[in-house]
Amino acid sequence: MKYYIIAGEASGDLHGSNLMKAIKNQEPEAKFRFWGGDLMAEVTGEKPVKHYRDLAFMGFLEVAMNLKTILTNIKFCKEDIKNYKPDVLVLIDYPGFNLRIAKFAKELGIRVVYYISPQLWAWKEGRVEIIKKYVDDMLVILPFEKDFYKKHDVDAHFVGHPLLDAISDLSEINAEKFKKENSLNDREIIALLPGSRKQEVEKMLEIMLSVRPYFGDYQFVIAGAPSLPKSFYQKYVDENVHFVSNKTYDLLRCSRAALVTSGTATLETALLNVPEVVCYKSSRISYEIGKRLVKNIKFISLVNLIMDREIVTELIQNELNTNRLVGELKSILDGSRRGQILNDYQQLRERLGGQGASENAAKIITTKK
Repeated sequence: MKYYIIAGEASGDLHGSNLMKAIKNQEPEAKFRFWGGDLMAEVTGEKPVKHYRDLAFMGFLEVAMNLKTILTNIKFCKEDIKNYKPDVLVLIDYPGFNLRIAKFAKELGIRVVYYISPQLWAWKEGRVEIIKKYVDDMLVILPFEKDFYKKHDVDAHFVGHPLLDAISDLSEINAEKFKKENSLNDREIIALLPGSRKQEVEKMLEIMLSVRPYFGDYQFVIAGAPSLPKSFYQKYVDENVHFVSNKTYDLLRCSRAALVTSGTATLETALLNVPEVVCYKSSRISYEIGKRLVKNIKFISLVNLIMDREIVTELIQNELNTNRLVGELKSILDGSRRGQILNDYQQLRERLGGQGASENAAKIITTKK
């Protein structure tokens, strides 16, 4: 079977690579063509058709400014699919792009599988109608998503969360050795996860680093995104602000706490048992548009959404300031607040179910012809 897979972000590259491995376990002769990143490339030994670093645009304003590039990519993708003639198209999140491709592929008679649902329960709920019409199998990774789709007469498959698999595969880490290998000092680490896109990193790092004067006993370490060059981060680095690239999981496992930009990283941080403060700030225009479009959603972090209550503090837009960050960070470094978060993380893991999401998804994809 020939599979065409589209992942438009770093998290999609991770989940896409594990899915590809699982498909190969089920079907050793499987062939792939894909949009994604370095992790997916490692599975096949081939470069992606398009790398996700050239696809990810943050916020409404940024998307509008890059609309010509996006439309060009959509046109190219359609032609590429037509030429490759896959048996199955697998779409991973990235809805603005992927839902357009789903319609095109379905009209060509290609089976369409959506793995990792767009957050339609948060906004643009009307897009469910597109999924009902053009997607053959919807594979969801959050427990409440199955009920959401059932409400709209879509029989979605809950396969579990792939991050549980990715994290369970990690070997033991020696914090002292990690610090030495990455030229870090002996102080405890506060990890900074400012995101994977250039625009958001520029917005987030300045405010995250503004807390440094209040935490002189700690060292701050920036988790570099694989999509951005090391040179991009150099202006933020000094004697007590360090940088590591492509080692986010290892960094988190050696950290006392973390400041994390909203996204998949909030859940990764929780599953690695690191108390965190969730941060989010976009351009004023993007924020105002988003605030009017998002419906019935109390939280922005996956951690709080899954548990349907506030486990970790979310500092959004104007609330994301130095004073609030300092106060929240102090509360999770020591004391009862830290203990409560760690207890809540255990409940979070239980709610996400067991391991095997990638294998569960691959079984559905390879057995339904």
